[in-house]
Amino acid sequence: MAKKKKTAAPNVVKRPPVVVVMGHIDHGKSTLLDTIRKSNIVDGEAGGITQHLSAYVVPHTTKDGADEKITFLDTPGHEAFQKMRLRGADVADVAILMVSAEDGVKPQTLEALESIKQAGIPYVVAINKIDKPGADVQRTKNSLIEHEIYIEGMGGDIPFAPISAKAGEGIDELLDLVILTADLAELNGDTNAIAEGKIIEGKMDPKRGNTATLIVTNGTLASGQFVVSGNTYSPVRIMEDFQGKTVKEAGLSTPVRIVGFTDIPEVGSEFTTVTSKKEAEAMILDNAAMSDNPIAKVTNSNLPVVPILIKADVLGTIDAIKHELDKFESDRIMVKVIDTGVGDVNVNDVQNVSATEDAIIVGFNVKVERPATDLAERLGVEIDTFSIIYELSEWLETALKNRTPKKEEKVSTGKVKILKHFSVQKHTHVLGGRVDEGAIKMNQTVKILRRDIEIGTGVVKNLQQMKSDVQKVEDGEFGMQIETRAEIAPGDYLEPYDLVVT
Repeated sequence: MAKKKKTAAPNVVKRPPVVVVMGHIDHGKSTLLDTIRKSNIVDGEAGGITQHLSAYVVPHTTKDGADEKITFLDTPGHEAFQKMRLRGADVADVAILMVSAEDGVKPQTLEALESIKQAGIPYVVAINKIDKPGADVQRTKNSLIEHEIYIEGMGGDIPFAPISAKAGEGIDELLDLVILTADLAELNGDTNAIAEGKIIEGKMDPKRGNTATLIVTNGTLASGQFVVSGNTYSPVRIMEDFQGKTVKEAGLSTPVRIVGFTDIPEVGSEFTTVTSKKEAEAMILDNAAMSDNPIAKVTNSNLPVVPILIKADVLGTIDAIKHELDKFESDRIMVKVIDTGVGDVNVNDVQNVSATEDAIIVGFNVKVERPATDLAERLGVEIDTFSIIYELSEWLETALKNRTPKKEEKVSTGKVKILKHFSVQKHTHVLGGRVDEGAIKMNQTVKILRRDIEIGTGVVKNLQQMKSDVQKVEDGEFGMQIETRAEIAPGDYLEPYDLVVT
């Protein structure tokens, strides 16, 4: 990568913390963010889940009268968005772990904690819903200790605040703890450095083209520069803050939206800045040369493949869908993502998969263009769209199972000893036998065993017991006709079996 040039003498200053709120889906993360920034994101989200990474700057005056700023990342809560959330925690400096005073610690709480630990960032605990009738703060504290979350006053040093996200109670105290935790972490940055940071959202805006939301972790981003991330770059011409206002400059811990990328940058990837288009293009060539091909993956090529094309409204969601697909395990089929894209499902998508048998187009938070629907019906291509991740997860599981080739399994129903061989005519043997285990039924296939070695197979053509034709014999001696090319002799065993499709 090109050596970074300093634009001026270093000017190292305290940096506002970037904060991520994590925890169980129903423990009030969105309500907390909603209350903090006095806007409304909860009602507009499908199924009440926050689907996309965004960021917001919130001013806060501490109890000591200091005016501070906090940047909040708005991260998805559902387990399917683990990769996005891990990236969220990777961008953040401090985490707030939400725990309900009604429910205590849940599996998703521990999963969120694991993400925080992997990111290596300090955290504070918010015990939420203290206004609810079923709230029990002491019981919740005990629940935290039981799960090795050692809070202050209970033998540990993790700060906590009892809050009601809905009523706004305790939130100032929580934000004071966040500022204190950030101060202890000694966050700082150089305002005169070349701007760098992380991409937290990427999407294709139908009206404006490729856009990305990014957070400046060091330096100052200014109009006229070029942002480079991976294999894409953008001139800094249209830059907006989290409220959609055009800005000329973005400082430390500031989230901004940049419009005009050559391609959609990858969520979670780092960006740096250069001063000219020529430098940007040279850096992309360097990046391409340095990166090896992570796509080449050794797989069992003998398995039938179910090809999937994913379309979503933002890149992070594509990661989430891939995460769901990774959880599907089968020794009979292989799931292969043949393409991904941001935007509505179009005719090109249908044409791309039409030559591939069993291919599925999965859309998340996108529409299907009318010509694409018509072509898909003509070509027999399956398209399914979703707006709630739970439904997508369930559907994927069913769709993949339906495409899994059926396997026939031989299930033994018993064991029969041959006592007498009466006659044979046109490969049909008339025999006398005894059921030693289980049962034998009409039209069953049987293995013919001699000293435990299979010498052939046959089909049951007739069963007689007490001089009457029967459909099934479960015990005692009986007569039978077996059709087989094998030579059956007294002392041999028959092992009847059913073919079960699994």
